[in-house]
This record gives sequence, structure tokens and C-alpha cells, in this order.
Amino acid sequence: MPINIPDGLPAKTTLHQEHIFALEEEAAHRQDIRPLRVAILNLMPKKIETETQILRLISKSPLQVDIDFMRVSSHESTHVSADHLVKFYAPFSDFKENNYDGLIITGAPVEQMPFEQVDYWDELCEIIDWSQEHVFSTMSLCWGALAMLWHLHQVPKRQLGSKLFGVFPQHLCDEYNFLTNGFDEVHNMPHSRHAAIDANELAKHPELQVLSQGFETGPALIATQDFHEIYVTGHFEYGRDTLADEYWRDFKLGLPIRLPENYFPDNDPERQPIFTWRSHANLLYRNWLNWIYQMTPYELDRIPERIHALRERMEEKF
Repeated sequence: MPINIPDGLPAKTTLHQEHIFALEEEAAHRQDIRPLRVAILNLMPKKIETETQILRLISKSPLQVDIDFMRVSSHESTHVSADHLVKFYAPFSDFKENNYDGLIITGAPVEQMPFEQVDYWDELCEIIDWSQEHVFSTMSLCWGALAMLWHLHQVPKRQLGSKLFGVFPQHLCDEYNFLTNGFDEVHNMPHSRHAAIDANELAKHPELQVLSQGFETGPALIATQDFHEIYVTGHFEYGRDTLADEYWRDFKLGLPIRLPENYFPDNDPERQPIFTWRSHANLLYRNWLNWIYQMTPYELDRIPERIHALRERMEEKF
């Protein structure tokens, strides 16, 4: 089944070139089914690139998904036109009364700053709090995952001595978990960050399960037992060349940058990287949407009720 995207979204051209079926709003509304509703809070500077990457993964599910893009009002984006934001993004104030089956919170290149110094921190906390009552399952990525773990569970981040940059093996912790069902015992995941989760503090929270982890990366996939919160510390959404583009950008600017690990064949940046994480990235998003489809109520206005029921079960268990 297709994803339903806003009319005229630039990502549509790329998705169609890749033979991904994406319906625009007018055609989708003629279908007599109840699609999943997913909001995307896109905090990345390159909005269009990130939109395309995430939509590419969502599209691999057999379910129809309606997509709404959210933006923060307390930060001015400089890497995308104001026209694009006005046309395709809505401020959080437009979402407050709505319920969603899923929410994706992207990363942002601010992991070297204290959380409270990020100019949209208070607004992000408000969005996270809203999601606890109005979104059946939220998936947060990279810095978004660090931020959400800190705000909801007070699990702090720690700064790394050097940037974690490359594609790293992650070892599966539970092969029978619904979210990682079908994963190999080892899967690869791109990482590009200066901070990490404090694993010792994370271990104090039995309500949070680590689904995969790596020696260099620490926990890679984390979830609450009811999958109301999903944390992805890397960038499964990255395309083949995203790390290469980042490397060459910094190299040409004369910035200190190491070759991304386990990425270029023979560590030769002139050679095309091998796409070793695509199948597991697709599988994670497919499993996540399938879980939502199986567990979310048909009536959107009953989502808060279902969230509360699952939360009560969690509290009884822990």
C-alpha cells in the first residue's frame, strides 16, 4: 500500500523514480480505508533530504500511512526555504488537539550543547509531553532519542572524546522481540554523533529494554515494554551516500574529520560505499508500523484511552 503525502512534496519525485508508490492527498481520500496517521517532527537542517529518507522507509510497509509534517516555532530554519515550510509543515499548535498512531522525532546537530541551551528545548519538551497522551507510539532518532530519554526518564547523555562516525555492527539482544522480528543476530547501523547514552543510568530503568547494542556504539535500539516509546540512537534512515556527503563536506571546509568507519571499501573515499543496513532499516519501520496497526484503536479519539490502558499494565509489571 502507498504512503499518503502532501500534494506537491518534493520527495515525491525521488520516491517515484525509485518505484515507490506515493499517493497524494486527493487520490488517497477516495480510498475507503482507515490509514495510519503518522506525524514527523523534522529537526534536521536539510529538511527535504530527511523527508525523503524517512518516507522511503515508511513506504516499504504494506499499510497506507497518512503523513503530516510538524515544525517547531521557536527555531528559524536556514537550510530550507520559508515557502517549503509554510506549504508542507505546520506548527505544533495545529497538532495539539489531534491524535496520531505514530510520531517520528528526528535527530539534530546539537548534541554537543546542553539540552537546555537548545533554543527550541522547551517546545520540544512540550511536544514530547503531548505525545505521551496523544500518540500511540513515538520513534525518536539520534539526538531526538537522547533528548527524549533525558526528558522522560532522566537518562543523561555523555559527551564522547571523538565523534562516533561510520557504520557499526549491532548485536541483537532479543531475537523474539516483535520490533526486531526477522533481524539477523548482527545488523549494521550508521552513526554520526558526538554524544552517547549513559548505559549505567539506562540500566536503572527496567521499563526500557535494549533490543540491540554494539561495543563501539552502546545501545542502538531501545524501547519501552509496550513500544509506546522507541529509541534509535543511530541513523537507520540514512541513504547510501549520506555519510560520504558529510565526510566530503567537512573535508572541503578544512574541518577535522576522520574517514567514517566500516563504510568506504578499503577505506577509499573515492569508492562507492556499500549499503549494508538497508534491509534492517526497512524491517524496523515495517515492524513498527505493523505493531501500531495491530494495537492502535480504529477510532483515533480512543488513542488516549488505549495508551492509558497499556500504561497501567506497565506500571503493574514494574
